[in-house]
Amino acid sequence: MANSELVGAWQRLLAMYERPREIPVMALHLEHELMFRLMLSPHAEMLRQIAGVDSRLSHIRQAMAWIREHYAERLSVEDMAAVAGMSESVFHRRFKAVTALSPLQYQKHIRLQDARRRMVSKDADAASVSFAVGYKSTSQFSREYRRLFGEPPRRDAEMVKTMVEAGSR
Repeated sequence: MANSELVGAWQRLLAMYERPREIPVMALHLEHELMFRLMLSPHAEMLRQIAGVDSRLSHIRQAMAWIREHYAERLSVEDMAAVAGMSESVFHRRFKAVTALSPLQYQKHIRLQDARRRMVSKDADAASVSFAVGYKSTSQFSREYRRLFGEPPRRDAEMVKTMVEAGSR
């Protein structure tokens, strides 16, 4: 469970979407605070292992970064495993142990999180966002979005905007 200082740092970082002029000055400072708070958390040891240069977790971290860079593309577990330098079965097992998600579920979460961010910060419509993050079908996008966030895309984006506005007052 995250403590209030960690949550506060995260909220301040997210709130900058509403104040884009502050991003060049404040983003790096808030990122450093967030990292500092994470290193004080109960999960600090695992985070240190993930950040380690030659650990098994660092190979998973490399694959995670690659997935984040290519999330809108059609990816295969074979390609992801190659990035991590592992067989598909070992990669899948270790990836799930680290993230609690399969590699393809992780990609889906990245897509949906970015879709949410785009709809909130750019006031974009669900159809255009769904294609921008790699979905071929808006109905599939809406189903998966609702499954993850509990609401249809537009309604959820409006709720998030309302919460951000209320938190910045």
